[in-house]
Amino acid sequence: MSKKNLPVYLFLGPLESGKTTFTSKIVSNDKFGLGKNVLILVCEEGETEYDLSKFTGKNVTVHVIEEDTELDAKTLDELAESNNADIIVIEYNGMWHMNTLLANMPENWGVYESVFLADASVFEMYFQNFKSIIIDKLNVSDTVIFNRYENNADTNDLHRIVRTINRRCKIFYCDDSGVMNPDETEDPLPFDINAETIIIKDEDYAIWYNDIMNEAAKYHGKSVRFKALITARQELPKNVFAIGRYIMTCCEADMEFCWLLSLYNRYYPLQGEKWVSVTADVMVQNYEKQNLDVPILKITDLYECDPPKEPIATF
Repeated sequence: MSKKNLPVYLFLGPLESGKTTFTSKIVSNDKFGLGKNVLILVCEEGETEYDLSKFTGKNVTVHVIEEDTELDAKTLDELAESNNADIIVIEYNGMWHMNTLLANMPENWGVYESVFLADASVFEMYFQNFKSIIIDKLNVSDTVIFNRYENNADTNDLHRIVRTINRRCKIFYCDDSGVMNPDETEDPLPFDINAETIIIKDEDYAIWYNDIMNEAAKYHGKSVRFKALITARQELPKNVFAIGRYIMTCCEADMEFCWLLSLYNRYYPLQGEKWVSVTADVMVQNYEKQNLDVPILKITDLYECDPPKEPIATF
C-alpha cells in the first residue's frame, strides 16, 4: 500500500534569525494543520525554544536532529510513521547544505513552502562571511523575510543580494511590531526574454543562469544564444554535453562550473573543453518531489569561438 503524501514546510536562515519564533507563529495559527498531526524537526537550537502550550488544540510533536547524518530517508520515514505525521515542518540548520536534506527525503515527502529568514541589521555582514551557505538557502526559497527591519531603512542592498540569486521569491521586511512590508522594487532582466532568440551577453551569463535555474518554466519552448564552455563528461551518454561557465560569487574558493544538460543530434568529437557559441531550444523537466523544474538544452547551432573578455562569470 502506498504511503500518504506529506507536505514539507522548510524554514531556513542563519542561527538567531528568528526561525523558531516565526515557525511557532505559523504552526499556532488556527488555519494551519487543523485536525492534522504536525511533526516539527528542529535541526538547530538557538536561544528560543518551542513552547508546546502555544499549540493548544493541535497534535504537535517536536523532534531534535543533532547531526546531518540523521537526515537519511529511512530515519526520516520512521519519524513520520512513528508520529503518524500529516505535515512535516523543518527548522533547518543554517550551516548544513540543502542537498543533504533534499536528496535524502522519503519519496512521499514533497516541499510545499520554503521560507528564508534573516536579521536585516546584520545580513550583509553575514552574507560576506558565509556567501556560499546563504546562496545555497536563497536558491530554494519561495519567500524571504528580513526581521528586525527599521522603518524607512534603505533596503536596496538587501533587495539586490536576494534578486541576484533568486528572482522568483517574494521579499518582505518585518519590523519589531510584526508588520510585514512587501518589497515592490521592479527588476528588469538585462536581456529580452520575449525575443525570438534570447541573446545572453557575456557579462550577463551569471544573472541568466540563476534566472533559468530558478524560473525554468518561463523559458520552456524558447530559443537562447550564449557563449560558454562545452565539456564531455564520463557519466553523460553519447551526444549529451555539459555546457556552462565558471561563476564566482565571492572569491576563487567558491568558484563553480555552472552548466546545463545539453543534447546535440550531430556527431561532435570532443576532448577536454572548448569555448563555443551555442544556440539552443529550452525544454523543461519537472521533478515533483523536489518541487523543481530543470532546464535542458536542445542544441540547434554550435560553433567554436574565442573565450569572453572575462572568462569567469560574476554578478
